[in-house]
Amino acid sequence: MEELDSRKTIILNAIIKNYLETGEPVGSRTISKYTDLNLSSATIRNEMSDLEELGYILSPHTSAGRIPSDKGYRFYVDQLIREKDAEISEMRSLVIENTEKMDQVLKKVAKLLATDTNYATMITGPKMNGTKIKFIQLSRVDSMNLLAVIVTEGNLVRNRMVSVQEPVDDEEILKLNILLNTSLNGLTAAEINLGTITQLKEQAGIHSDIISKILDAVAEVISEDEDLTVYTSGATNILKYPELADSEKASELLGAFEDKEELISLVNESLNNEENTGIQVYIGGETPVQKMKDCSVVTATYELGDGIKGTIGIIGPKRMDYEKVMDSLRNLKQQFNETLDKAKDKA
Repeated sequence: MEELDSRKTIILNAIIKNYLETGEPVGSRTISKYTDLNLSSATIRNEMSDLEELGYILSPHTSAGRIPSDKGYRFYVDQLIREKDAEISEMRSLVIENTEKMDQVLKKVAKLLATDTNYATMITGPKMNGTKIKFIQLSRVDSMNLLAVIVTEGNLVRNRMVSVQEPVDDEEILKLNILLNTSLNGLTAAEINLGTITQLKEQAGIHSDIISKILDAVAEVISEDEDLTVYTSGATNILKYPELADSEKASELLGAFEDKEELISLVNESLNNEENTGIQVYIGGETPVQKMKDCSVVTATYELGDGIKGTIGIIGPKRMDYEKVMDSLRNLKQQFNETLDKAKDKA
């Protein structure tokens, strides 16, 4: 299949998208309004003529407009596949390269889902009550600073800098690593009691101040893991639907997306009442968020293992395309779980 330059590609995509939306042959004047190319209708007609000669579009006998050919559809679909593969690959690499970039992955997932469905979306960060410590690794950054890598269940990684009052050699760092992992692995924050802390400091001897700082870092990390973060995207998408666009309803809906506590109540409801399919559908007044009583909400749960879960949700009008929404959530859930599984394998 011939390579198309960027201008022809944009025009072909515009023809196909317009034809998919309207079912009507597409003319040069429509394309001039549909794209940001700032080309004259005459120039667009020349490009369309080239695309027709190349076999990407056809001219019906009854119209001056063009429609996509099988070859044009194939070009469009192959391009979509490449784009989607690239998006998934980018999400995967973000997780694998550095687990601390999880927030970037979640924001990207929310944005992609909002674009794909044309509804509003939300996604929460992974959460588990009573998160356990899996591994701690100390290493030297320079003579006066150590890097503490703290891994919790689900292979969630957090880095913390720890300053020292005097240089610590490799042998002492090794002993501290053994001490920390022997004493703390498998414990939750609540299980790190005064007795454990006292024993650790005694065994650390002159480095008890380092132990204190690492314990503070561990407490901070576990608190972050247990604090639910909610990312949203496409809130204004649902205002495109007339039944949700009047000022009072619009204000309520946008307010709901700004209210973290409201969204958390929806997430908790979803996690506590998840059905076998992993998909939960709330129609109108069924939603725990009363500001969304005029909408439908569809949620799914993703898992990192070890009991750590998060929620993906789509919010739209009651007349939403439920089949498409549920398919999108199932596919995304599967892709997301696979991405996170691979990230854990690399950890």
